[in-house]
Amino acid sequence: MKKTNIFYWIFTGLLCALMLFSAVGGLTGGKDSVAMMQHIGYGSHVLPFISVAKVLGVIALLVPGFPRLKEWAYAGFTIDLAGAMYSFIAVGDPASSWMFLIIGFLLIAGSYIFYHKRQRTALTR
Repeated sequence: MKKTNIFYWIFTGLLCALMLFSAVGGLTGGKDSVAMMQHIGYGSHVLPFISVAKVLGVIALLVPGFPRLKEWAYAGFTIDLAGAMYSFIAVGDPASSWMFLIIGFLLIAGSYIFYHKRQRTALTR
């Protein structure tokens, strides 16, 4: 159980840091974030919405309890990254522009897997 908890918090902590880091530009209206959104075909009005959703998803993962909200947060993060990857590919960006998103997918998968391992272990006690 201890090893499961350690891996869960490593994956979840890194995932939350990644999502918060990516939300900062949208919340502050950073020029790079706006330029990136326009490059992939979205208006700048989408950026604050996505950024707030990321912050709410991080809160859902970190607050104890609320298993259904956690599932929605994992789904939202996966959809966010899948949409970003598709958008980068659709505008013809090279793989070097979107390959870093694979790290996000790995963090989501690791956190999700260890979250459910923790849940199963808690139920069997």
